[in-house]
Amino acid sequence: MKSINPTTNQVIREYPEHSSSEVKTIIEEVHNEWLTWKETPFEHRSGLFRNVARILRERKETYARLMTEEMGKIVRESLAEIMKCANACDYYADHAAELLEDQVIPSDASRSLVVFQPLGIILAVMPWNFPFWQVFRFAAPSLMAGNAAVLKHASNVPGCALAIEEIFHDAGFPKNLFRTLMIPSQEVKAVIENPRIAAVTLTGSESAGSEVAALAGRHIKKTVLELGGSDPFIILEDADMEKTVQTALTARMINQGQSCIAAKRFIVVESRTAEFESRVRLALESLRMGDPLDMQTDVGPLARQDIADEIDRQVQRSIAAGARLVLGGKPANRAGCYYLPTILSDVKKGMAVYKEETFGPVISIISVKNEEEAIAVANDSEFGLGGSVWTENLERGEAVARKIETGAVFVNGLVKSDPRLPFGGIKKSGYGRELGEFGIREFVNIKTIWIG
Repeated sequence: MKSINPTTNQVIREYPEHSSSEVKTIIEEVHNEWLTWKETPFEHRSGLFRNVARILRERKETYARLMTEEMGKIVRESLAEIMKCANACDYYADHAAELLEDQVIPSDASRSLVVFQPLGIILAVMPWNFPFWQVFRFAAPSLMAGNAAVLKHASNVPGCALAIEEIFHDAGFPKNLFRTLMIPSQEVKAVIENPRIAAVTLTGSESAGSEVAALAGRHIKKTVLELGGSDPFIILEDADMEKTVQTALTARMINQGQSCIAAKRFIVVESRTAEFESRVRLALESLRMGDPLDMQTDVGPLARQDIADEIDRQVQRSIAAGARLVLGGKPANRAGCYYLPTILSDVKKGMAVYKEETFGPVISIISVKNEEEAIAVANDSEFGLGGSVWTENLERGEAVARKIETGAVFVNGLVKSDPRLPFGGIKKSGYGRELGEFGIREFVNIKTIWIG
């Protein structure tokens, strides 16, 4: 298993894979550890997660550099990701007990209640684009709920996967409660089939989600899927354009555009389209491309060469179909997996950047006549993860948000995940929820106790 730096395309390090027998042994060890862990009180679990948060903050520069070297995220964003993980650990350390508190419900019994109990080992199949956050987003609520975990991380971030396992060990968690499986994707099938695995959570592509869900379904195992997105960014005629463009830049360029909840389709009422196009072009042209380890860099490389090649194919297909190239539209003339920040305007239904998820620094502008058409275009997608609405009328913004077919809509704000709020999608963006009250209850037995 190789870790390749996308800034240089040079191999950083090679890691040995686990054999099938080693995987079985690890899973059995995790199961045995869980039998004790599930009985531990919340206070004990909370103390360990506060240790995790402390370690993350103390070693943030080390982990941020590792992340940047393995998948190219600019180091400012890598540091922010580590801090977000620490904050999530603190949140569940503080709130898991109340989120999973027994609920007494009146019925025909003398006493009836609902209790929330752990399921067992959760298999997490995680992606490379947020290599720390995606893992802690599932691990903090799942382990606080009393579950155990095995991680199958993306094959291009093995160093991050092993570092996360080390963090749990150093924080004082039982040795085998959280383990990393160093296996390729084709070995996931055997893990899901293992009777010790209770449930599966996957963040990744639509195709990977379909395969994992089908296999887990055959074995009657719960799944949560967070898949792709083609988030609409709706700009109505009364939007504050200065604030809107500022957020649009972040919403599209975060992680070089490699985010499921990055804004991808910029749906602008025609009276403001020219202004938005002009302003966002100036903003993109001001960004500095360079070494992602440099704190002054705004645009780093994409995570792998195949990702850069695919975004270029989508751009060229869209131009051939009639999209107007405003800026960029080609790989950068430098070593590494760099792609120029790109703007495509006059985007229409049927074009690649209209209907497909674009995992790179491409702003696609779709001009519409009015609010009604904006809503129709926003919903004209196989995906339904997030979206945003920009208007100075907050009541109008909420009304539009209610009509958008996604798991989350932000009015005058950047779409983001928050430990306090449920996160997830509909349609081909997946099902189930992570985070918040609803997320922590995905991988528990919601048990009714009726006392006559």
